[in-house]
Amino acid sequence: MNNVTSLTEIDASVIALVGGKATGLGEMVAMGERVPPGFCLTTAAYTSGELPEAEIVDAYERMGGGRVAVRSSATAEDLPDASFAGQQDTVLNVEGTAELIAAVRRCWDSLYSERAVAYREANGIPHESVHMAVVVQRMVNAREAGVLFTANPLTGSRSEMVVDAAPGLGTAVVDGTVDADHYVLSRTGPIGQENGCLGPAQLDELREAGERLQEHFGSPQDVEFAFDGDGTLWLLQSRAVTTLFPLPDPTDQPQPRLYLEVGNIQGMLRPFTRMGVSAMMVMLAQWCRHYGIKIDPYSSSSPVVVIGGRLYMDLTDFMHSKLTRDDLPEVVAIYGARVRSAIEQMLNDPRFAPRRRLPFSPSSALKVTLRLASPMVVGMTHAIARPQVARAQAFRGVEEVRRASRGPAEPATAAERLRFVTETSAGMILSPGLLKTFGPTMAGILLSVVPSTLLKGIAAEGEVETTLGGMPHNVTTEMDLALWRLAENATEHRELLLTTPPEELAARYREGTLPDIGLAAFLEVYGHRAAGEVDIGVPRWGEDPSPLFATIANYLRLDDPEQAPERRFERAAAKAEAMIEELSRRARRRRPVRGRIASVLMRRSRELTGLRELIKFTWLIPYYEMRKQLLLVGEDLVARGQLERPDDIMFLDLREAHAAVHEGADHRKLVEERRAVHERELRRPSVPAAMLSDGTDVESNAPPSPVEEGALVGLGAAPGMATGRARVIRDPAGAHIEPGEILVAPTTDPGWTPLFMTAGGLVTETGSPIAHGPTVAREYGIPAVICVRDATRQIETGQLITIDGATGTVITEGETVEARV
Repeated sequence: MNNVTSLTEIDASVIALVGGKATGLGEMVAMGERVPPGFCLTTAAYTSGELPEAEIVDAYERMGGGRVAVRSSATAEDLPDASFAGQQDTVLNVEGTAELIAAVRRCWDSLYSERAVAYREANGIPHESVHMAVVVQRMVNAREAGVLFTANPLTGSRSEMVVDAAPGLGTAVVDGTVDADHYVLSRTGPIGQENGCLGPAQLDELREAGERLQEHFGSPQDVEFAFDGDGTLWLLQSRAVTTLFPLPDPTDQPQPRLYLEVGNIQGMLRPFTRMGVSAMMVMLAQWCRHYGIKIDPYSSSSPVVVIGGRLYMDLTDFMHSKLTRDDLPEVVAIYGARVRSAIEQMLNDPRFAPRRRLPFSPSSALKVTLRLASPMVVGMTHAIARPQVARAQAFRGVEEVRRASRGPAEPATAAERLRFVTETSAGMILSPGLLKTFGPTMAGILLSVVPSTLLKGIAAEGEVETTLGGMPHNVTTEMDLALWRLAENATEHRELLLTTPPEELAARYREGTLPDIGLAAFLEVYGHRAAGEVDIGVPRWGEDPSPLFATIANYLRLDDPEQAPERRFERAAAKAEAMIEELSRRARRRRPVRGRIASVLMRRSRELTGLRELIKFTWLIPYYEMRKQLLLVGEDLVARGQLERPDDIMFLDLREAHAAVHEGADHRKLVEERRAVHERELRRPSVPAAMLSDGTDVESNAPPSPVEEGALVGLGAAPGMATGRARVIRDPAGAHIEPGEILVAPTTDPGWTPLFMTAGGLVTETGSPIAHGPTVAREYGIPAVICVRDATRQIETGQLITIDGATGTVITEGETVEARV
């Protein structure tokens, strides 16, 4: 292909030479769509650095000269996962050869504009991989122009198209410099301004064009258009809408479906790897099979579905059932007021009208009840009656699981390792050792909530939650305190640990060249943990201790002895004991019998509620061994030429891994595609808490909560108030937080909790008051507000904020100051 080529000669096969925008235009021309004629200056000219002026002028004159639009078409532009909308330059109404050459140079220069560089860095696109092509097209004398989205970009609904239009050129609509007319094209017809610039016939024509383009390109499209003075529709651009959350896989079940995201309750907002999902579903199926329920872990009709790499629960049948629908808003209240309000709205949607049927099989429910209820009640009763004995038994169960979690004897084949993962380790969810932790753990969870009911009308807001502070026997709290003590004992190496990057310290530790600070003993007990640890595809601290070195550095910066984690934990425990005494006196005075029961249960709670982390802590031990064995299988497949690197196996499910080991299947291309999607999803800033099967984010339709000016509203999860500078952290690996700063994060799980030790408070976008992060925050005595929508974008690092963990509010105050890094 020459330096200059006609749009009629362009298709998807030459995208590296003409860029994304020109490719889209060429594809539309080939479809027979009405596209302004023009040509493209290819990337070959850009990479040589010489502007072929004569060729450009010749092509311009051959199209008749006159007014043209000159538009950038970078090789990373208008792609399925990165639109680069507005990041490079467009010059309109260019006329004459001198203006044309200047406009082309301007487009070239815009490849390294500040905004384009920042966009590439935010999307993980190497600068050296991007080159610039330039499109030159005949200008359309637009009477009306604008943008068509073939899916609603605000709600995510694929059942609606959206049009924004205005008289004249469409750039005013794109730039946001005019008050555009807004139309929503739904199945029931267009909805928009009665006196808008577009009529029904024009909207119908746009809808039909949008349907054609979406079908051709295979995804929702962002289309620029113009109607000329004769009312003729011209299509100026079509590119993928890159911000939409993915749709669930097709299912033959009745539509629409309502899905609730469940991972963030456990602090898992990042996408699961394919193996992570597979391992979870196999264990769920194993557990259900034990209780007489058959679940296919690979079925699309499972009650748990994967959307965008996240786990969602299908609530549709519960929405329809008269038995359960009225209770759903209260059930989802742990997600925050907006999600609750959205579910209440959906209950009024005629598509979810009540029906006379149960959302589950009565026989299956009976089987589970008969097999599970009796041992669980016995275990919980025993724990409440004899908490010390039950605790000791539970911790013996942990050691039993640790001893049993050994892989196959060496040397082992890949087939033997995979069999260990699919059979032996999947059965660990029902191992006797793990089952010993169930009764005490569930008793502790029960005791953490019952006193609130007994003390209703007696305890003020946040007082019962105060009794849960400084809770003993929590393995996550003990882990964090153990890391604190490790940092205390490493003060002689303070300079080394503060000035060396965590990744370098981790490499030296693995090489054996780092001074001994006691990390090996810590990892012996806690090496199976990590942020996002419920995904088997995530590296553990035992593999990569970099996050621990970053946290140790945070601890070493603490210079106020009173803010030391052990002192804070002791103060929280003392405050809890004092509150139990106060509430007990108050309750016995007003309601003697209920007061005595509440007093006993609050004290029993201090003995058992800390165990709520124990079940997860325990089953993660065999999970780590499963991961080790899978990586060894991956090494074997790399040696056979079936994978590129050992951890590629984490982008296969267990069936695919089996096919690779036993049938020689080559999954390299599949892994490459899945890894790219996974990395793109890792960058997604927000995830719908509840969504419909057509992609609608139901929370986006919920009415806004009334708040005072400058306040953000979430859900109170740990009582108390704190004022401090915000530290926005999206990934705990290598994170830096100054003592007293308020941690603002998308979500948290036990892998984040070492950061709590020096934080003044916690704000998250998702979660639940009973999840791991808020639980640990209460035990450290730091206030926490969760379910604050878009907190990591509305709050800036260095901004002074005040959080109230009782009312669930965040007040932004004062200016943002530059934060220390």
